[in-house]
Amino acid sequence: MGPATQQRRRTRARRPATSKPRLTVDDDGDVRCEACGSGDDADELLLCDGCDRGVHIFCLRPILPRVPAGDWFCPSCTTTATTSAKSGVIQTKIPKQFPLIQTKIVDFFKIQRGPAAAAAEPTEGKKRKRNALVVSKKKSRKLLPFTPSEDPARRLTQMASLATALTATGAVFSNDLTYVPGMAPRSANRAALEAGGMQVLPREDVETLSLCKRMMARGEWPPLLVVFDPVEGLVQSVQLAADSSPCSICVLNFLWKFLGRFTVEADKCIKDLTIITEYVGDVDYLRNREHDDGDSMMTLLSASPPSKSLVVCPDKRSNIARYINGINNHTPEGRKKQNLKCVRYAVDGECRVLLVANRDISKGERLYYDYNGSEHEYPTHHFV
Repeated sequence: MGPATQQRRRTRARRPATSKPRLTVDDDGDVRCEACGSGDDADELLLCDGCDRGVHIFCLRPILPRVPAGDWFCPSCTTTATTSAKSGVIQTKIPKQFPLIQTKIVDFFKIQRGPAAAAAEPTEGKKRKRNALVVSKKKSRKLLPFTPSEDPARRLTQMASLATALTATGAVFSNDLTYVPGMAPRSANRAALEAGGMQVLPREDVETLSLCKRMMARGEWPPLLVVFDPVEGLVQSVQLAADSSPCSICVLNFLWKFLGRFTVEADKCIKDLTIITEYVGDVDYLRNREHDDGDSMMTLLSASPPSKSLVVCPDKRSNIARYINGINNHTPEGRKKQNLKCVRYAVDGECRVLLVANRDISKGERLYYDYNGSEHEYPTHHFV
């Protein structure tokens, strides 16, 4: 939160000099309490660091004896998940929401503006003609582009939800694989090295993937919301706490981070075979990451020889794929939750990872896929 504006008045309660102003103001500049509606006792009004709403310390239940120092979150923004574990109690607070301001969202995601964005999209007539030529020759099921929400305000809300998650987990947005000096170079990403071969993404599906990328570049977002659930992953954490195996310790570290508590849900109905997103991040050799406790590495290339195998590391640069959770593939109930499939394809000779709907998905349904795919190396038997 930046310096106080002319309308926002600091409380007169004593607190450290670095503390933030804690007052809510209305359009007239008057302080108002969300609980009682009164602007009296301004020195006892708190400003929530999550939603910027104010409340008197004596209107809270239980009542606070004084204005606290440091960050404070109102009851609506504070969801506490308490679970017994070997080391004590886990407590989680809702992360601060990214501002729902168009210019900030556009800048955060580097959305294209002006005529250049429209010029990048081929005309609808050409698109229909190309499809008509392919349909007569190809009987296989084609991948579908996502259908953005029609309401621009709703798309802003969806983008803001992802910006909140990225900010909370210390990552920046990227919608492509990135190649960083000191990690694997782009020349190492060769689908021809895949042990046993890799399926090639058909040309029309490549065009569909490119269409999805272009739509996102101009702000036509997939109909998805990233939501914060403090309970998501905590049951797994507690169950794993008693297991001292190195693999389980790695998973425990994974689940204790914010990632284990963000999840993604559909904001409108999504059809089977719709491209949800590409799994992106920094590309590195698996040999460099074998002892890494990174929270969401994804296999990109399972090479022969193994020393050339690659993984996607989304801890610093990522998109919404990072926050989609996995199923417990050891139980029928867990397998029923799966509504996405994770598939690796060869695209122009390079490996790519796509998350695709494997059935129709209802609005409000959370997205899940099998972390293991065909490898069965990741321990998911503790997942809920």
